[in-house]
Amino acid sequence: MNYYDANRSWSDRFLPEIKRLVGGHLLSSAPDHHDRHNATDLMMLDARDIRVAARVRRYGYAERYPNEFTIRCRIPSGGKTELSKIVEGKGDWMFYGHADAANTNIAAWWLIDLRAFRAALIRNQVNRTHLRYGKGQNPDGTGFVWFDLMSFPSEPPLIIANSSP
Repeated sequence: MNYYDANRSWSDRFLPEIKRLVGGHLLSSAPDHHDRHNATDLMMLDARDIRVAARVRRYGYAERYPNEFTIRCRIPSGGKTELSKIVEGKGDWMFYGHADAANTNIAAWWLIDLRAFRAALIRNQVNRTHLRYGKGQNPDGTGFVWFDLMSFPSEPPLIIANSSP
């Protein structure tokens, strides 16, 4: 089994929990008019598909890097990475979570607006807005860029929701 298959198999176990956590942010209460005339209590927030990337880190990273998230920027095959796809405009949101000590549930998470992420990258390139980020490498030969959540501008908001109260 290659690294992709092993990592995908490990992370897919969290998909039911991710669906539960993200689902509540995709629906809103319907206006009275729709409730009264259209048998509608809940509505999607957007009239189009919302594509959500999902990443779950193994236990221990949340404590070591509490305000950081990573995005893969290099793979040994030379194929397109998460970062290149996101920069090209793919994806709307990204769920970024950390597994608990038993690696069975998600202990901490953020729902990140990728449109705000892309806007911040553009502003940083043009205006040097001082985003804090850096590069790293995993043992499997993949590379990643880490980003400090606290360095992103407040507008547009990067974080849609998170596990913190």
